[in-house]
Amino acid sequence: HLAAYILLVLGGNETPSADDVIKVITSVGGEADEEKLTTLITDLEGKDIHELLAKGESDLKSVVGVSSGSAAPSGGASSAPAAAAPAAAPEKPKEEEVDALDGGMDMFGGSGGGSDY
Repeated sequence: HLAAYILLVLGGNETPSADDVIKVITSVGGEADEEKLTTLITDLEGKDIHELLAKGESDLKSVVGVSSGSAAPSGGASSAPAAAAPAAAPEKPKEEEVDALDGGMDMFGGSGGGSDY
C-alpha cells in the first residue's frame, strides 16, 4: 500500500486517495486490503511524504548495523536485543552433500567408470 502511495506522489499526485492506491495495486494484479489502506491514508493525512521519508532515512542512519559503521550506538537498550537474537537461534547440523556420481552413473547415463566411450 505504501509503495503504491509513494508511486502516486512521485507521479505528481501529492494527496492520493484510497481509490487511487487501489487502482495502482489492482492494475498490476494485486489485491488491496481496504482496512490497512484506510489506516495508511488516515495516518498520512496532512503530512508531507517527502518529509517523512527524509526523517525515516535519517533515523535509519542512526541504527547500529545499518550505517557504514561510523555512527555510535544510540543507547544500551537497542544493542541488548540485537545481542540476544543470535544466541536464541538453534544451530542446525550441517548435512553433507551427496555427489551425483557416487552411484556410478555419469550425466550421460554411463557407468562412470573412467572411460570416455
